[in-house]
Amino acid sequence: MKPSLPAWLQVHPEVREALDNRWAVVALESAVITHGLPRPINLELARRMEAEVRKAGGIPATTAVLGGSLRLGVTADELEAFALDRRAVKVSRRDLAPARTGGLSGGTTVSAAIFIAAAAGVRILATGGIGGVHRGQSSDVSADLPELSRTPVGVVCSGAKAILDLPRTLEWLETGSVLLLGYQTSEFPAFYAQGSGLAVSTRVETPPEAAQLLRSHWELGAASGALICVPCPVSDALPKEEVERALGQAEREAEAKGVRGPALSPFLLNRLAELTSGRTLKANLALLRNNARVAAEIAVALG
Repeated sequence: MKPSLPAWLQVHPEVREALDNRWAVVALESAVITHGLPRPINLELARRMEAEVRKAGGIPATTAVLGGSLRLGVTADELEAFALDRRAVKVSRRDLAPARTGGLSGGTTVSAAIFIAAAAGVRILATGGIGGVHRGQSSDVSADLPELSRTPVGVVCSGAKAILDLPRTLEWLETGSVLLLGYQTSEFPAFYAQGSGLAVSTRVETPPEAAQLLRSHWELGAASGALICVPCPVSDALPKEEVERALGQAEREAEAKGVRGPALSPFLLNRLAELTSGRTLKANLALLRNNARVAAEIAVALG
């Protein structure tokens, strides 16, 4: 029986065929394209992630909002236009309805992307790093976390973004019953760095092992999602101490300049790239490509 899809979701024909035939589909978030990387590197990366999924036997399904249309899968021309559109907005879960009714185009964060994926029955999504709990006394918590606690999608990532409070983020994930798997690691990755010194609850070595645990998690009736945490490739990873030093300097500069709110994260990420002579950007690109490949391998194993 063909899966029933919501009327509000426009699915690319190739993705629809894959869903109908129960082939391995990997959803990809797109806020990293519109807001996470400089142009035109973002377009090259988007193409490379789709290519990595295909090479591993999966069908890529980039999530996005294009002219108010919620998409699961886009054409090559749409991907190029979208990546180069400087008017594109960042769309979180709460922003989907305003973007839809307002005819906007935007990149989907993890929270919006897994909502779209789950609506079509797609169980695996690839990204770089999830949002989490911000550092300091702020009560700022990314919408990614509550959405993961109620949406049954496995997110392949390299932990949470380096600028976040990782211990508090892990506490939030535990409270939300989000399954936490370390892929060939016993530590929660620290995005640019391979390890954070914080333990994951379960370690897996292969895509079939990860698929088996995901299947068991959902067979037991869990409504929550899962994180499959893949360290940044060792050839491109930075020492954790170096990232922390650069981040400390960037945070002091942000405080001195009064950078707060939505402007803080882009400022910190840009300064990290500058302070590390572009090495954090190189690591980001490497882990995104690697995560797309691992996600496809797990999707294939999940069947």
